[in-house]
Amino acid sequence: MRIAWLGKKSPFCGNVTYSREITNALRDRGHDVSFFHFAQSEAEASDEGSEGIEVSLPCLYKSQIYTIPSFRSSKVLKSSLEEIRPDLVHASLTLSPLDFLLPEICEELGLPLVATFHPAFDHKLRNISSGTQHLTYQLYAPCLARYDRTVVFSQIQRDLLIRLGVPSDRIAVIPNGVDIDRYSPGPSDFKQQLGVDRLFVYMGRIAAEKNVEALLRGWKLANLGPESRLLIVGDGTLRSLLEVSYGPEQGVQWWGFEADEQRRIQMLRAADAFILPSFVEGLSLSLLEAMACGVACLATDAGADGEVLEGGAGIVLNPQRTSAQLQTLLPVLRDQPELSAILGCKARQRVLDRYTLEGNLDRLEQLYQDLLPAAVLSASAVS
Repeated sequence: MRIAWLGKKSPFCGNVTYSREITNALRDRGHDVSFFHFAQSEAEASDEGSEGIEVSLPCLYKSQIYTIPSFRSSKVLKSSLEEIRPDLVHASLTLSPLDFLLPEICEELGLPLVATFHPAFDHKLRNISSGTQHLTYQLYAPCLARYDRTVVFSQIQRDLLIRLGVPSDRIAVIPNGVDIDRYSPGPSDFKQQLGVDRLFVYMGRIAAEKNVEALLRGWKLANLGPESRLLIVGDGTLRSLLEVSYGPEQGVQWWGFEADEQRRIQMLRAADAFILPSFVEGLSLSLLEAMACGVACLATDAGADGEVLEGGAGIVLNPQRTSAQLQTLLPVLRDQPELSAILGCKARQRVLDRYTLEGNLDRLEQLYQDLLPAAVLSASAVS
């Protein structure tokens, strides 16, 4: 199949990782994938390399959350699609005004259109962050109803979109998937490098919706002692503020953003527990990666993360009581390594059962086949 993929290459976020993992895997399966992404400068200009055609769409601003395209972007997109002539368009939505124009463009060109919609959410509307994200879903629902299919990561997310008016037959639940060979249990000397006996890890953005301050308060209250370390891997707007109050004297180490995937895997393999205290989430890929590495995981029931850990695959936290719960749980995990090992095994098994990258791709390919005309599928089979 010839697939035109619209996604993000920067700045680093879950959308970037999702687009990279899926497009690389689709190419490995023999599909011809053209990658469309937003660019602000010539340094990010389009090129055609070993990984296929890349097309840069001009934009005025882009962040981890949303993108503002330039007025030329829709014309560049349409002309490029006319030139490349894909069989299908798949947009990993970047929360930009262009998302709302895609159905019209693809309908005019006669191209099936698939979206992956993964903004964070909280189905219980417990705070300002979850309320704001719910408004995003309300805004997008009429637009998503015009896409041929919308991929979401959980049944909870599907039910929310149906309540907002998206036809059920246009929504497909295909969770995030992890490469279980790369992300797997294994030896790591990372704890020895840090000089600690117990290691607890947070990996993600340092932003208000991630509720990192509650994690830090709970860590401070637990007072685990000098042989334990909380490693904060990531960066964001709140880092400088939080770092002032929580530093080495509290056993907190601020690592910053880590681009090296193998280094991140070593961190996860060394961890006694992975903690994700978010107010809102989609389906955290960092959580799935930690689970695949056999790490005991604690996460709030925001978004689909509670669904991932349900039934004993991890410990589900209440985002409004995270600090108090961590004050109780962290000493137990410190003193009971057997418990961490059992939870890690269950986490790994949950990923094997539900969240493998191969399983994700099988379902995505079937979705594509359901949308494509028989003539296109016959031509693809012959080639």
